[in-house]
Amino acid sequence: MRRGQLSLSAVEAGIGVLLVFAVTTGFVLGTPPADDSGQLDAYADDLATVLSNDAPRHGDATRLAEVTRSPDAFDREADALDERIRRVLPDNLMYRVQTPYGGVGFPRPDGVSYGVTRRPTAYGTVTIWVWYA
Repeated sequence: MRRGQLSLSAVEAGIGVLLVFAVTTGFVLGTPPADDSGQLDAYADDLATVLSNDAPRHGDATRLAEVTRSPDAFDREADALDERIRRVLPDNLMYRVQTPYGGVGFPRPDGVSYGVTRRPTAYGTVTIWVWYA
């Protein structure tokens, strides 16, 4: 009995066709969008940690406690809170910090991944959202 052999060039051509097909399929189908929520949650948590350890400007326990104390305290401290957040976060992040008496930052857009954390204070809970600009 005689055995047939495939030529090496035919095998190489077949592998080449499969490789080109695989690369083309990857470009056509694309890759799934990255889930950034873990990193964004970390940014939100880090921001909450910084703000909850910041010294207050007017004698409360922390900066977060100060902005949740009363509507007047929030109104007085909102601009300083916003400025502090801008110094802490990277330029490619947007944010929203919501207290019982109001919020600072940007309106949260629909359909984007975001990170969130909540921090209780003696006067209420502060919610922080961050997302990529």
